[in-house]
Amino acid sequence: MNHATDLLPAGMGDSYRMGFTVGEHSARPIRRILRAFLRHWDMAGLAGDAELALTELVANVVRHVPGRVCRVVILRQPCGLRVEVSDACPDPVRPAPAHTGPGEPAEGGRGLLLVEALTDRWGCLPLPVGKTVWFECDAPGAPAGPAGPAGPAT
Repeated sequence: MNHATDLLPAGMGDSYRMGFTVGEHSARPIRRILRAFLRHWDMAGLAGDAELALTELVANVVRHVPGRVCRVVILRQPCGLRVEVSDACPDPVRPAPAHTGPGEPAEGGRGLLLVEALTDRWGCLPLPVGKTVWFECDAPGAPAGPAGPAGPAT
């Protein structure tokens, strides 16, 4: 069973970086970490959408990455929040088409459509080994973030 402990505010800066070997139940403690940082940064209003988007990225690692090893980065930005999930699998990620045929829903890739709907920006950047899938959520009242992808913070 996975357990996450409450993080002490004194130890919380503007970023969090951690490597994980994820499994079927890993998203819950990782969401708790994200929620704790958002509360500390006075961005709790972003928690619902950001937690769901992070859950989808972690689920993709569980489903598609051999060994299920990833690195999660949570960054406070002037415009809001950036979350990155990096892994060593070179396969790019793409949202599935809404339908595979007349009236038939696509079987995979729907999680990325959800990430796209929940976040202000998202993308996938290749790494020398693997990739980083990232998303950004703008905080209410903050200036909008830059258009287009930035390099991974990892």
